[in-house]
Amino acid sequence: MLNDNGFDLWADGYDESVGLSDEAGTYPFAGYRAVLGEIYRRVLSAPGRKVLDIGFGTGTLTAKLYAQGCQIFGQDFSPRMIELAREKMPGAVLCQGDFSKGLAGELKRRKYDAIVATYSLHHLTDAQKVAFLRELLPLLEEGGRIYIGDVAFATRADLAACRARAGDQWDEDEIYFVCEELQPHFPTLTFSRMSDCAGVLELRAQ
Repeated sequence: MLNDNGFDLWADGYDESVGLSDEAGTYPFAGYRAVLGEIYRRVLSAPGRKVLDIGFGTGTLTAKLYAQGCQIFGQDFSPRMIELAREKMPGAVLCQGDFSKGLAGELKRRKYDAIVATYSLHHLTDAQKVAFLRELLPLLEEGGRIYIGDVAFATRADLAACRARAGDQWDEDEIYFVCEELQPHFPTLTFSRMSDCAGVLELRAQ
């Protein structure tokens, strides 16, 4: 896993490197733009405009939501990512911190119409994912949703097939979402496949 210095060094080339993988249709970012576009559409089609972004990176998604009048809050590990995102969203409330250790106190004191996480939560173990999602659910306004866009799969068999195709490119340090394994914990969880290695998970309060 990258440490904070690693994320800082990667920040300036992040959007370009992701785009190359998406264009080529290769793991891990095949479907990246489709994932972000789907979450963008769902957030804007629902009432309410308060959005919390977990691991927002350079603000690729949330800057577009910000431009549509959304009130943006977020937390990211990397000071450099925050610097780049703040240039795009000067009015956003952006906090630095390791979300694997929980949300910043300022963010926990609010409620949100949408909570989004794109290509960030795969750094958590499966047990940490469950605990973190349970922490986030009470922060939703009535009718609010959590949207997760990531390398993600409907079933463990789908993940295994993608891993076989990726071969040596597979990242053993990342722990990807498998919807069927999370649904016993979150019965309202749904999954929409965007590519062979990506999808959007949506979760509402039970």
